[in-house]
Amino acid sequence: MKLVECVPNFSVGNDNQIIDKIASSIQSIKGVTLLDIDSGTDTNRTVMTFAGHPNAVEEAAFESIKSASMLIDMSKHKGTHARMGATDVCPIIPISDVSMDDCIELSHRIGKRVGSELEIPIFLYEMSATKPSRVNLASIRSGEYEGLSKKLKDPKWIPDYGPKSFNKKSGATVVGARNFLIAYNINLNTRDKRIATDIAFELREKGRSKRKPNLKSKNLLDGVIVRNKDGSPVKVKGMFKDVKAVGWYVDEYKRAQISINFNNYKVSSIHEVFDAACELASDRGVRVTGSELVGLIPLEAML
Repeated sequence: MKLVECVPNFSVGNDNQIIDKIASSIQSIKGVTLLDIDSGTDTNRTVMTFAGHPNAVEEAAFESIKSASMLIDMSKHKGTHARMGATDVCPIIPISDVSMDDCIELSHRIGKRVGSELEIPIFLYEMSATKPSRVNLASIRSGEYEGLSKKLKDPKWIPDYGPKSFNKKSGATVVGARNFLIAYNINLNTRDKRIATDIAFELREKGRSKRKPNLKSKNLLDGVIVRNKDGSPVKVKGMFKDVKAVGWYVDEYKRAQISINFNNYKVSSIHEVFDAACELASDRGVRVTGSELVGLIPLEAML
């Protein structure tokens, strides 16, 4: 049975009426099952997960993006999560009897239709990327919604589909085929966002700028950056491959949190990262108090 998953991220997390209407647009498509809805008040963001036959998923993806474009006004959006559009990102994941190439083709069809019919600039990422600079979501989303108008004027950032002009209400949407991504957050017993950021930099593959230790602080962010002869910072790799992480403060929980994405859970496992986070937290005089999943996770990743 051909089966693909779609996990669109919408820039709304505190308006249940809008969330319900977007969810209804997905559920209205025959052959699609809405599996999960995960909303965050502070991030002002909702992740929906649905699956079905490729043709049905294609239609549901379009309808949900259309619904979001009608209901969400990005010019008024505020939230702690990076974003650039009403539908910020729309990943397509192969589940069974469907190849990655099939999902790449599907992402192109969705992107082309959204760009043409809804007049939303579309960027393709991950396996669907049309150039190396667009593989990473963070690169495309750099500058976020507030910097999008200027970004679209740069020849390097001409959208893959849709208008080259700025859509004030809907922003831009990123679409692409990728493997399973696990979104996972670790809570700390502190409100200090900088401690969470410090730990995140240690965990993530990208690592951090090397710093000289500050004897008055356990936080490496307080150290002086070590630079190369040309003035650029010396980079130190992080602990876990295919892991991205940031630190932020979640007002809803009244505590800082390490927000983590696992791009390949077969390379770096959740329990290894969790154990490392516990140790790094202890080194900084705080402790891990719990963790949470955002969306769904393959059973294999838990075993």
